[in-house]
Amino acid sequence: MPAKCYTVRMKNSAVKAVFLYPMFKRLKTILKRSPVEVATLGVLMLCAGYFVLPSAARATASAFSVNRATELEIAAMQNATLPFGVLPTADLRNPSYTLHVTASAYNSVPEQTDDTPFITASGTHTRPGVIAANFLPMGTLIKIPAYFGDQVFTVEDRMNPRYDKRIDIWMEEIHDARQFGVRTVAIEVYRK
Repeated sequence: MPAKCYTVRMKNSAVKAVFLYPMFKRLKTILKRSPVEVATLGVLMLCAGYFVLPSAARATASAFSVNRATELEIAAMQNATLPFGVLPTADLRNPSYTLHVTASAYNSVPEQTDDTPFITASGTHTRPGVIAANFLPMGTLIKIPAYFGDQVFTVEDRMNPRYDKRIDIWMEEIHDARQFGVRTVAIEVYRK
């Protein structure tokens, strides 16, 4: 009786496996009778295990690893563009309160800052509208209407701990900071 050959298609793989169905059907009797048939079955099983199963596993594993690698690369790129800290927003319709404080100005030069002159204490980059203050929480919005009109400043930096009830306004030019000097100003504080 000739052995029938059946072709089985593995899921997610173009590899075809050829099985001798009648031989598998008579497995018990084969194991009891002929060592040659047992050896033949063993060789077929070994070939099936060596060629068919790893290629099917590689097809799904490589697709998974490529997708996962791509996801990780995208996540890393998105993370690189995220800000270091998310600051709370405030309602700018009415100030929470008004204070009179001493104000000065600073620049991103090593003599006036720490070893990272362009990075604020909150992790953002210095830019117009950034102030340093120790007595206000990070992200607090203030206005200094007498000197800057409706310009909104955000507390994103800290000063030397010896300064309390004082603000330091970041300015790009040293000349502008020196011209501003040290003065007492009225500030409007906006909180959530």
